[in-house]
Amino acid sequence: MADQAPRLICLIGAECTGKSTLAQQLAAQTGGQVVPELLRDWCVRHGRTPRGDEQAALMQAQIDAENQALALIDQGQGAMLFCECGPLLTAVYSQFYFADNSLLAAAHLHHQSYAMTLWLQPDLPWVADGLQRDGLAVQAAVQHLLGQQLAMHTPVVRVSGVGAARLQAAMFALAHET
Repeated sequence: MADQAPRLICLIGAECTGKSTLAQQLAAQTGGQVVPELLRDWCVRHGRTPRGDEQAALMQAQIDAENQALALIDQGQGAMLFCECGPLLTAVYSQFYFADNSLLAAAHLHHQSYAMTLWLQPDLPWVADGLQRDGLAVQAAVQHLLGQQLAMHTPVVRVSGVGAARLQAAMFALAHET
């Protein structure tokens, strides 16, 4: 049987929806690899969140990180690359914080490269995490905007639950993708 190209899976959701944890769990369960969200490291390095004029470069860096990981991943059958946030999230945050829609077109174009999007729901306890998290009101607003943008893509699977149930829901979605 011929090898299949690696599948890119986007894990996306507002702040504090468990993207990092679930990406690591899925990679461990499937033998896949993770492309982490670059924003967390960027905030630590700079001691602040990005300004509006830095959003495009941050989004491009996330795309570049995904492309680099894709070039390096084992080309074996069923290989999976779990992309922890996806450039669409950067574009939505730019829309929310800076009233800037200029990144959406490029983010949507890139989003088409994913075999599946796992849209993590905000049913985990909210936890402060330094510079990146602004609270439940922002989480809800960003999740709403993200839902509007994800309506343009398929397949998008909502993933909810806590602990093992969340992982099980994501594994079920991966096993039953169309």
